[in-house]
Amino acid sequence: MVGILTIHLHLPGCASLKEKRGRLKPLMNQLHKKFNVSVAEMERQDMWQEAVIACALVNNNGTQIQRSLQSVVKWLEGNWPDGDVIDEKIEII
Repeated sequence: MVGILTIHLHLPGCASLKEKRGRLKPLMNQLHKKFNVSVAEMERQDMWQEAVIACALVNNNGTQIQRSLQSVVKWLEGNWPDGDVIDEKIEII
């Protein structure tokens, strides 16, 4: 099974795409290391103060995938001061 977490982020105060990338890259690296998920920026790549990232996880247990991806969202909301979560969605295929 494959789980995909899509997260829409607001990055207040970003004044350029370079600054946006400077905030997102460390976040994506940290999510990869901490939760063992694949992470990529998916949408709104040309907008300075918004981003959509996706995290993917493969496992044979859908319940475990759901729990793991929910822990990513919970961690992000409590530990990432550079932005806000606007919306998140988990899909399990």
